[in-house]
Amino acid sequence: MLPTIFQQAVPVLKKLEKAGFEAYFVGGSVRDFILGRTINDVDIATSAYPEEVKRIFQKTIDIGIDHGTVLVLEGEREYEITTFRTESSYADFRRPDKVEFIRSLEEDLKRRDFTMNSMAMDGEGRVRDPFQGKKDIHNKLIRTVGSPELRFSEDALRMMRAVRFVSQLGFELEASTLTALEEHSKLLQHIAVERKTMEFEKILDSTWKQEGLNLLIRTGLYKELPHLINYHQQLQEAASLSGLDNLTKEQTWLLLLTYIREEERGVFLKGWRLPTKMIKYRAKELDILKERKASGWTKPLLFRAGLEAALNVEKVYGCLNPQADEENIREHYHKLAIFSRQQLDVTGSDLMAWADKKGGPWVKEILYEVETAIINETLTNEKEEIRRWLKACNRL
Repeated sequence: MLPTIFQQAVPVLKKLEKAGFEAYFVGGSVRDFILGRTINDVDIATSAYPEEVKRIFQKTIDIGIDHGTVLVLEGEREYEITTFRTESSYADFRRPDKVEFIRSLEEDLKRRDFTMNSMAMDGEGRVRDPFQGKKDIHNKLIRTVGSPELRFSEDALRMMRAVRFVSQLGFELEASTLTALEEHSKLLQHIAVERKTMEFEKILDSTWKQEGLNLLIRTGLYKELPHLINYHQQLQEAASLSGLDNLTKEQTWLLLLTYIREEERGVFLKGWRLPTKMIKYRAKELDILKERKASGWTKPLLFRAGLEAALNVEKVYGCLNPQADEENIREHYHKLAIFSRQQLDVTGSDLMAWADKKGGPWVKEILYEVETAIINETLTNEKEEIRRWLKACNRL
């Protein structure tokens, strides 16, 4: 029986077929169905031209009609329906100069990147597989449809996608596909940084990221990624770490940053066009990691880090050092007297009233002293106790 996500979409296929057209599930959803992986959405391909699709369904949106894609709103769900097509040359190594709509499923599948992504399935679960994608999935091979040189010359980002699929699936690259990657890696320079970053982050978020990074190094693709050309040895060292595959994407970024010269880290991160929030988080974690390496975890350091950053730091520290204490981080964190300054039982207004003084930098300084004393458990978090402590220390 087909998974629910396919069953819900079958009526869309049936409507197209009732109107006299072919319609199939295509691409990643069919591949993941065969692999037994979770399917998040389905793509539909049809012999109906875009205007014909729009006549069949009441609610549609033109989201990519020049390339044959119409968004269909059916019930409470949305489906991208794309007309079978062929593509002309790719002058920019990314997008076809011209798209021609056709009626042939096989010709449409022929233009796709890898055999495992070039299968189609009808509403009954029957798979059309003209390029033996099932066989390659069974053999855990990633192979291009037709000439790998042609596929990568058409769209150079496919080389990053090949590495990403290795990282996600644990497959190997078929020999001629691997050779073409090595020989055409420089074509990646034509691809926008944002596109390359998106694929690189998917590699870092994968189960077999170690294999993926090693493949980027072996093929030379790393040279076409932001700033990595100057860090060949460091990238090799990072890719050799045994615990690498156990890191999250965020933790892997942090690990990689430990190999980047301190004065170049800001430029390195900005070169990837990463979100400012992400850059800020990793910068904070780098500072925490530096202190953790120097003197281990203290209550103030754990407090300043927060649980998420502390776990990220300790996971990376554990990847670099066998003496990591990852298991106890949560326990130690939850034993802290407070988890944020907002939990202090005293405010700046209290301090100004007690001291009969106007506000200023002194308020922040005293709040920090109170916070530190409470975290170190030399002071209890009770307003009157804090007031007496400050008077005894001549701070009021």
